[in-house]
Amino acid sequence: MDAPKKRLAVRTDVLDAVDHGLLGLLRSNSRLSNAALAASVGIAASTCLERVRSLVTRGVIRRFTVDVDPAALGLGVQALISINIHSGARSQITPFATRIRDLPEVVQFFFVGGNEDFLLHVAVQDTAGLRRFVVDNLSADPVVAATRTSVIFDHVTPPL
Repeated sequence: MDAPKKRLAVRTDVLDAVDHGLLGLLRSNSRLSNAALAASVGIAASTCLERVRSLVTRGVIRRFTVDVDPAALGLGVQALISINIHSGARSQITPFATRIRDLPEVVQFFFVGGNEDFLLHVAVQDTAGLRRFVVDNLSADPVVAATRTSVIFDHVTPPL
């Protein structure tokens, strides 16, 4: 895989009750204002702002994001696709992974251990689009030994 961006190692042993409180609140509603966060955990707004900045700097908070419903974008079919790479193609893992994870259909990309090498979460317009994605991007690739596709009927991200 590509070299990861240079980050400080995350030290979770230095997270205190206030940090955990902030993280819990942000996980359930990342749009909370700094004032609301501060009031909820009982600290000054300036302290809260510095605490959140520190969590970002230390790599505890990796990114802020928006969860968009793929169906609202006309992407009515989602699937999980597991991929096995030919054992003789291990040197091609990084170029393959880079190419696949950057495809617009890929919602999430996982490099995993176990029976599969990769797991993709994809969103496409319809089943014909899913077939095209698998055939054109995976089955036709000489690096790929096998794929297994599971259509997602429902996807819910529970609060942590």
